[in-house]
Amino acid sequence: MKGQRIGYVRVSAFEQNVDRQLDGIVLDRVFTDRASGKDVGRPQLDAMLSFIREGDTLVVHSMDRLARNLDDLRKLVQSLTRQGIRIEFVKESLSFTGEDSPMANLMLSVMGAFAEFERALIRERQREGIALAKQRGAYRGRRKMLSKELVAELVRRVGDGEKKSVIARDMGISRETLYQYLRAVG
Repeated sequence: MKGQRIGYVRVSAFEQNVDRQLDGIVLDRVFTDRASGKDVGRPQLDAMLSFIREGDTLVVHSMDRLARNLDDLRKLVQSLTRQGIRIEFVKESLSFTGEDSPMANLMLSVMGAFAEFERALIRERQREGIALAKQRGAYRGRRKMLSKELVAELVRRVGDGEKKSVIARDMGISRETLYQYLRAVG
């Protein structure tokens, strides 16, 4: 029995176009995550890992779409190939089956290390850009999510003894953001 061709697509931002990654490739099913590669909780990756079976082929645009961390990439590839699943990385023109040559394993490690290095460089440039913008007075950080009225309501509700997790959920913010507002107030 011939296995299915399963695609996995990941974009970092919600508004990014997912179509370009596996455009023109015939697939039986595609799983798409809109999350950073550094995030462990990627629901569609988990769904794909539960769905894919022995004899299937996983098709991914590039290694950095599957994982941004070399350790995670190697674990995923090894886990899938041990289950009899073939993995194809389109951009790198690499395939892994579990019966790979030492050269293929070296390429996985080298290309995965480059993806991880690239991510570190992006973060470093971002920090440098923010520092320069702060020096010029052009960086003000992220826009506040809550108006003054909502912050007052948040403080009142916390004072009334409501659970902070419920308040945060009602206001569409994380608990950490709620705590930041409380520290800022006082």
